[in-house]
Amino acid sequence: MGEKVVAGAFDLSDRQQYRDKLQRCLTGLERLLAQKRFDRPKNLMGLEIELNLAGADGLPKMLNGAVLERIASRDFQTELAMFNLEVNIAPHRLGGRVFDRLAEELRTSLAYAHRKAGEVDAGIVMIGILPTLDRDDLVSSNLSEVDRYTLLNDQIVAARGEDFALDIDGVERLSCTSKSIVPEAACTSVQLHLQVTPARFADVWNAAQAVTAAQIAVGANSPFLFGRELWRESRPPLFQQATDTRPPELQAQGVRPRTWFGERWISSAYELFEENLRYFPALLPICDEEDPLAVLEAGGVPSLAELVLHNGTIYRWNRPVYGIADGVPHLRVENRVLPAGPTVTDVVANAAFYYGVVRALAEESRPVWSRLPFEAAEANFDAACRYGIEARLQWPRRGRLGGVGEVDAVSLVREELLPLAEAGLDAWGVEPADRDHYLGVIEERCRRRTNGATWQVATFRRGLEAGLSRDAALAATTRRYAELMHLGEPVHTWPVGAPEPVSVG
Repeated sequence: MGEKVVAGAFDLSDRQQYRDKLQRCLTGLERLLAQKRFDRPKNLMGLEIELNLAGADGLPKMLNGAVLERIASRDFQTELAMFNLEVNIAPHRLGGRVFDRLAEELRTSLAYAHRKAGEVDAGIVMIGILPTLDRDDLVSSNLSEVDRYTLLNDQIVAARGEDFALDIDGVERLSCTSKSIVPEAACTSVQLHLQVTPARFADVWNAAQAVTAAQIAVGANSPFLFGRELWRESRPPLFQQATDTRPPELQAQGVRPRTWFGERWISSAYELFEENLRYFPALLPICDEEDPLAVLEAGGVPSLAELVLHNGTIYRWNRPVYGIADGVPHLRVENRVLPAGPTVTDVVANAAFYYGVVRALAEESRPVWSRLPFEAAEANFDAACRYGIEARLQWPRRGRLGGVGEVDAVSLVREELLPLAEAGLDAWGVEPADRDHYLGVIEERCRRRTNGATWQVATFRRGLEAGLSRDAALAATTRRYAELMHLGEPVHTWPVGAPEPVSVG
């Protein structure tokens, strides 16, 4: 979101200068695309995972500075709040045994981080929302000690001009307010990157948008917030509300939220960056010294710093990314819909499913987005967040009749999307052993109608039935989750409930 952001105030001239620079960056991007300056296909994927820190009691630990100091690796970084970390895995070429290699790297990195966190009586928990988070944990004094987070918080608060309203009506209802964006920090996700050529970008982005609901249905892992059971994947509504710069009047006028699904299928990456400028005021109007058009005219590659920073403050579930590697510009689709966890195997299975199905859908002769209204894809996303693996989704019918019908998410994944994912992984050149192992995890979740969210809810309710208070049941669920997460068997195999304490003597 801008590593070199420094805290400070902005005046009117800063915003006008930034708007002008954004327009020059957009023109620069347009020229780069017209000149076909972008990297050739490399089949590169990348992965980021946001993590929580919790103690042996299951409660959050505000210690990311101390833990990062001990980890001492550039692969790990701060995130918004003091109980968050992020791990970044170097790009991998899709093919061969890439998913097994990815899983091994993740296990090694997380085990090391967990050991280092243990030196300050904390541990790593990979979960969409930590069930034990309390409202008192999500206050501005618990922002990470990094200028860019303080500045982003101040600018979003100033743009909104009043407290943030959190109102999520699920199994139970949560209704409260916050004076800062820190509740956003409750949302810990997996971000999947795929480098694509400009010619392929729109097809990949559209395919990714179409399958977000299926990703959430099989991967939901965030059913609790502030002690309430809400949606099976509560991160999206929470994230939207916690970053919403619009007071109610602007919401009523139809002004777009900064966290959004989008509103149409696209035909080029340029359209998304152009929408960013057209719809969203700058939050961080920080200007770089570079003149992107002068750099282009001199035969160089501009960093488009303002465009990149502005894009980082607009939270699309599938975000376009402009980057430069070895002096050559490239484009990526950043898929941001999945929660973290439950295990490394589950994370890699979710990744294998995504990369496979997106490849297959992007190459179909009659693409799904030509047959599915965008509004239906958005409604699917909401339904999957609310109901998880029990969701019913709209999807184009096969055969001569055509049209759109309603189908169980589980049936859609098993009967249509898993075969597509298998074909897509074959097209990437992934080894059959890798393909079958990780897609088999998704198949088993569907067969058992089980994911991280269903396990958390069932274990929490088992605790209540055993006479625990709500807080105690949530803490017991979190402790058992952390234990099983580190053992590493995929979530569909997890026994429901926390083990009974064994009496001694």
